[in-house]
Amino acid sequence: MTQTADYYTNNPLIHKDRCLSQSPSEWVRSFSCEDLKPLIVCRGPIRKEAMDVYEEMGISHYGILLSEKDSIVYTNALAPELRQLTDPNRVHRVPDYTGASKEERVERIHQIIQIAIDNGYDSIFAGYGFMAEDEEFVAAIEKAGLKFIGPCAATQANAGKKDEAKRTALSVNVSVTPGIDNVTARTLLKKYPSRDKLLALVQAEGLACDKAVLADQKLPLEDLADQILYASYEKGIDLFSIEELCAQVQAEVAEMFKKYPQSRVRLKAIGGGGGKGQRILGAALLTVKNADDKLIQQAAADAPGLVREILNEVKANGVGDNKNVLIELNIEQTRHNEIQLLGNGQWCISLGGRDCSLQMHEQKLLEVSSTQEGLLAAIANAKTAGRKAEVKALESDLKVLQRMEEEAARFGEAVGLDSASTFECIVDRDRHYFMEVNTRIQVEHRVTELCYSLKFTNPKDKKDFFVVDSLVEAMALLAQHKERLPKPERIVRFNAAVEARLNATDASLSPHAGGMIRYWSKPIQDEIRDDQGISLVNPDTGLFMKYKVAGAYDSNIALLITHGEERQNSFEYLSQIIRSTTLRGTDLATNLEFHYGLVNWFIGNNVNAKPTTRFVVPYLTLVGMLKEEANKLDPVFAFVQMKKHYAKLITEQYADQPEQLGSALKAMSEVLDRKGTLIIRPMERLLEDPHLLSGWLSVHHKNFRIDNGKVVWLRNPLGVLNDTYEYLHMSHRPHKPAAEIIWDHDNELLQRSLRFSRALREKFGLQRDEYFKLNEILHNEEPPAGFSAAEWEQIRSSHFGYEAGLELLGMLFLVGINAKFWDLRVEDDLEITIPEHLTDPDLQARMKKILVPPPATKADEIVAVCGGMYYAQEAPGMPAFVAEGMHFEKGQPLYIIEVMKMFNKITAPFSGTIDKILIQGGDGTIVQKGQPLFKVTPDEKFVEVDPKEIERAKRERTGEYLKAVL
Repeated sequence: MTQTADYYTNNPLIHKDRCLSQSPSEWVRSFSCEDLKPLIVCRGPIRKEAMDVYEEMGISHYGILLSEKDSIVYTNALAPELRQLTDPNRVHRVPDYTGASKEERVERIHQIIQIAIDNGYDSIFAGYGFMAEDEEFVAAIEKAGLKFIGPCAATQANAGKKDEAKRTALSVNVSVTPGIDNVTARTLLKKYPSRDKLLALVQAEGLACDKAVLADQKLPLEDLADQILYASYEKGIDLFSIEELCAQVQAEVAEMFKKYPQSRVRLKAIGGGGGKGQRILGAALLTVKNADDKLIQQAAADAPGLVREILNEVKANGVGDNKNVLIELNIEQTRHNEIQLLGNGQWCISLGGRDCSLQMHEQKLLEVSSTQEGLLAAIANAKTAGRKAEVKALESDLKVLQRMEEEAARFGEAVGLDSASTFECIVDRDRHYFMEVNTRIQVEHRVTELCYSLKFTNPKDKKDFFVVDSLVEAMALLAQHKERLPKPERIVRFNAAVEARLNATDASLSPHAGGMIRYWSKPIQDEIRDDQGISLVNPDTGLFMKYKVAGAYDSNIALLITHGEERQNSFEYLSQIIRSTTLRGTDLATNLEFHYGLVNWFIGNNVNAKPTTRFVVPYLTLVGMLKEEANKLDPVFAFVQMKKHYAKLITEQYADQPEQLGSALKAMSEVLDRKGTLIIRPMERLLEDPHLLSGWLSVHHKNFRIDNGKVVWLRNPLGVLNDTYEYLHMSHRPHKPAAEIIWDHDNELLQRSLRFSRALREKFGLQRDEYFKLNEILHNEEPPAGFSAAEWEQIRSSHFGYEAGLELLGMLFLVGINAKFWDLRVEDDLEITIPEHLTDPDLQARMKKILVPPPATKADEIVAVCGGMYYAQEAPGMPAFVAEGMHFEKGQPLYIIEVMKMFNKITAPFSGTIDKILIQGGDGTIVQKGQPLFKVTPDEKFVEVDPKEIERAKRERTGEYLKAVL
């Protein structure tokens, strides 16, 4: 049934009845998609989402493609969607989705199309995987008479390839990043530098080029070279070698370094994306004001190796592959913004933006909506609060967003966009540059869906309309009805939305494949969890079914998404979602705690802050410094020493009353003993996990100050302790195991303490943040008006008794101070100041090891740093990095490990000699974390630290902390 716009505004998270055939409106019924028969050839959360959306649309004849790679390589990693789709005739298996080589990719394309034809499917949906923007794949689908649920092949050609997209952008006056988009054409011209030689090449190789193009004397040589290259791709031959391409890239990079001093250069494969096929070089030149030619050539010399890595990563190193690589200026202060687009080939509409700057290794982590409505609300709030610099910064963002939306829609119309795509930009303060178009739906599309719905109105009757709140649904509608769909109106649902990517990574955000999920708590209110069905319980028993996190593809496990009336709400909801999520398993590591710390860092600083793509690594380094400092403390020892401190104070207090000393000491000891676990348990949790500590320090940074080296509380530590239990999800919940929550006797004491403190504060008419005033009042021995001496003494005694021992919480603030935690800060204009020391590569590498210590190993072994596919050389045909008997230096590449679609070059942690290569099976062998790879003789012997010395140092450091809190 068609609903009004108000219905969707007031019920934004419900799934509406998408079955348009049930509408009383003939016009609406004409857009039904029940007869669409799609084959879903993607994986991950988008596959499950597509299944759900299609069923809600009344589409019953759909099927899914299932790669056998997960289940063959990693046992117990079967697609959880099979719990929902139990008809085996609608599940179609292939060895892999895209194949490992060009030949396998072509074979797989034909196999998928044949599966669709043989099983009665009329369309193919490829989600947000790389197949979704594979021009060759889409063209083959169309040639076979099938529909592609996504941009057509022509749009893929004009917008999907990064070089073509950049040229199109220039032609329609869209701002682009400075750089070179035709290095392959320049490589060809280096080899055949004249028109005559190029034409002779066409004749010699028998290339099918347009005769009119060849005869056009006005056509620039670089454009002619491009046309000849396209013909070579069609024929499947190479006109130059990879070595020649690498040499040309190296020369172009050197020129870029000269043209843009103190800058780095980014290399991007034209068919990459999601962090794949991108490398940055030139870090050594960033701090050199006037680099000489020798330094520039040294920096550019890294280009050939990186080009090979890129081509290998995107599988474009085969004969006849398009090996073009973009060479772009790397904008250092970069914010990554993108605009959601939707079109039908005639009209194109922008659906707001998303800030995806919080990323690492080009992999997005936290994605935040950026809408004009949300920015206007934020501007109004900042004006009310009198934050002028923030207002100016937000107004600048609003202008940039408006320009990006306008340019994005113009670009979409220029390329005839006929489905969903994303217009990606980099933003540098008040400027933006077009980066690329992803001709597919994005992982973070839900962020846009929560901000806007689409209202399609009958051109002949404004009261006749239907509303679409799913981009997956919109893509199906476009595939089925394309030109008939009128341009929709966007309807605001929420001003803000945010998405966290839950990935299989360790505390340093390095991939961690192979873990087993054994339990996952249910989603809470206002949480959208896209987890490809992992949380679906066994339909017969109602029990959670274990799931193996495979490493054959990417690291994503789920998307955690929520919304808010403003960004602050959305971040607070996300914090609550993560806090309420319980995820247990075997050998399981995720970035859940990282997200909790990060989200609360922004809540504690300013959710409207403007992080750049450089933020996460320095932030992680800072978290590592927290961990390094926290490792030096022993909270149990601190508690024992605190008891001795109180005993000393009481002994001094009762020095002239020896008959009362014993009972006073006993009473104080009992009071403190009752608080032991109340205080120590949350402290141990925070000191153990630096991500949790980062978030806690961020939200509590206004609750203390340091006076003369001493911690002074600005808020009652009882309230902070209570909030800490809530923050750690350890507050009292009777249905939870005792190990996960505050213990009953501790909760009883805490609640009684809070009631007393609240009553006392209200008695004196004080606010929550006026704790220091209450302390001043209570330190007066003379009773204030209205209190007898006996009453006042009882009140003071109870107050100090309830709060005794809470001083230890102040040690957490000192950890932050000693780690220089608050040096990473948000300024009034929303820019983030990153201290220089956090950008030091050596410190970053050291802190990575603090966050995740290397696997235990013998002194004469080098072991795998993580599980994945082992490769001995940089690319096929290249020599191995090391050989038996070879000496290696610290930092020298030893091997590559492919895990979750990324190629990670692992370098030597020390210098030594390879005695024996232990890995058997060669390239592509699966290795486990900690598996011995090489027997070695280190140049220097390792000296183990005495555990007793470590314990002594911890107690000494803890003693220093106690001096500042007691």
